[in-house]
Amino acid sequence: MRSRTAIILAALAVVVLAAAWYFARPPASVSESAAVAPGTLVFPGLAAKLGTAARVEITSKGQTLVIARIGDPRVGEPGVWGLADRGDYPVQQDRLRELLTGLTELRITEPRTADPALLERLGVGDPASTTSTADLVKLLDDKGGVLAQLIVGHRRVRTQGNVPESIYVRRPGENQSWLAEGRLPVDADPQLWLDRDIANIDNKQVASVVVHRGDAVLEFGRDGGKGTLKAPADHPKLDDYALEDMFRSLETLTLTDVKPVADEPGEKVGTATITLIDGTVVDVTVFAVAKATGAPDIWTQYAVRGDSEAAQKLAARVKGWTYQVGAWKEKAFVPTLDDLKAEEKPAAAPPAGDEKPAD
Repeated sequence: MRSRTAIILAALAVVVLAAAWYFARPPASVSESAAVAPGTLVFPGLAAKLGTAARVEITSKGQTLVIARIGDPRVGEPGVWGLADRGDYPVQQDRLRELLTGLTELRITEPRTADPALLERLGVGDPASTTSTADLVKLLDDKGGVLAQLIVGHRRVRTQGNVPESIYVRRPGENQSWLAEGRLPVDADPQLWLDRDIANIDNKQVASVVVHRGDAVLEFGRDGGKGTLKAPADHPKLDDYALEDMFRSLETLTLTDVKPVADEPGEKVGTATITLIDGTVVDVTVFAVAKATGAPDIWTQYAVRGDSEAAQKLAARVKGWTYQVGAWKEKAFVPTLDDLKAEEKPAAAPPAGDEKPAD
């Protein structure tokens, strides 16, 4: 009896040991080399090297976006970063800082799949593939050396509040993927990087505007603080909103795209000379680029004259660039007289019962 019990206990011990080994081993899809302590920095020591960083490359669907450290053509200061395919036009510096800081703070949470067939499910497949959702971010120093590179995949959605963001990542040349904790705003779309602000001049600062469009010249000024058309003096009734919109043309002015001034800007539409109450003059040239369908794209160039610090900063900012703006800005910068005319209201119908009796 005792020997039979001993045999049963021994068999159970074998089963328990086998189960312990089975459930303790890593999943088949995780590499045996994936022994990294949770909380380990993905790039230890990177923070101390950021001072030498000079280039960021983001590859997605086989296309590479390049952001390079440049001297700032707007204010003549070094250390500003710009988009290579936009003539080194400055990017949003805060957005870039967030990306670089994110690389230094990213920490490993746990290993995920190492099966190449499953990588795309996490968004960490091949960034060179046109069907992949993966992004490859590479940070290089001023000599071309690689400071950090990482394939970045899907963000992991958390429904709880106050929970750090996490994201799936993989090192190039390795199959092992990881879940990492931290925010890493990687975007390969250049439109998301552009510093969109051009100018922001309150309409109350605008004293006068002169518009040249073809042979037509329109001169606008102020009458008791209200914008009015001074010449030609003989003109139809104007729409107050259209006039106000013209005086607001430099308020919260933003771009939708940008290119160096040397590139073909399109067909010239007209010019506007905007004079501010402090004597600053902003010359605006408007161009149109026809499209196969719809309204043409509107591009603008600016030249600023003035002695104030604000005028000189704005002059340095816009010098050398052609900006695409919203199509509605054509009428704000270089309106025609027809664009400004007030709509004529139809005559009211006579009241019922007032009709003239028939003869």
